[in-house]
Amino acid sequence: MTSKEKYEDHRRKWDRDEYERLAAERIQEELDAQEKAKQKQPPVKRELLRQRDYRVDLESKLGKSVVITKNTPSSQTGGYYCNVCDCVVKDSINFLDHINGKKHQRNLGMSMRVERSSLDQVKKRFEVNKKKLEEKKKDYDIEQRMKELREEEEKLKEYRKEKRKERKRKLEEDNDSKSQQDSELASIMGFSGFGSSKK
Repeated sequence: MTSKEKYEDHRRKWDRDEYERLAAERIQEELDAQEKAKQKQPPVKRELLRQRDYRVDLESKLGKSVVITKNTPSSQTGGYYCNVCDCVVKDSINFLDHINGKKHQRNLGMSMRVERSSLDQVKKRFEVNKKKLEEKKKDYDIEQRMKELREEEEKLKEYRKEKRKERKRKLEEDNDSKSQQDSELASIMGFSGFGSSKK
């Protein structure tokens, strides 16, 4: 080999030791990543499922017409808009299914698990329900009393109406008897009437 051929060798030369070191580092990183994946991450702690403290509005848009253009934001298009999940649901049943569903609850930060009730909580709940029943009874009693008062008022109105009719009848009878007395007096005095030919 001549020196001229030696310099004309334009093929790329590789540093084997460098690339072996890089390959070993990459293999080590992959092994570390696999070990991290195998180690269980502590699960995300979510709140327990709880009752809604607001009323779901299903009737506000009922029977209303809305003009929708291509520039209308998705929250104002037809259907029910969920601002938590940023989605539109077309009817009320699916909207209720959505807000009670896993995806929506997860976006709210709640798991689908319910808190286990203790005996004291159950007893308190029974007491609250009992009080509500008693209040309902009172409300019912109030309704019943209102109904009775209305009936009494109607009876009183009927009674007054009858009284008025009776007074009117008495007045008419008095007027009739008075007119009979006047006609008798007129006949005694010789007046027979105002130009009538009847006797």
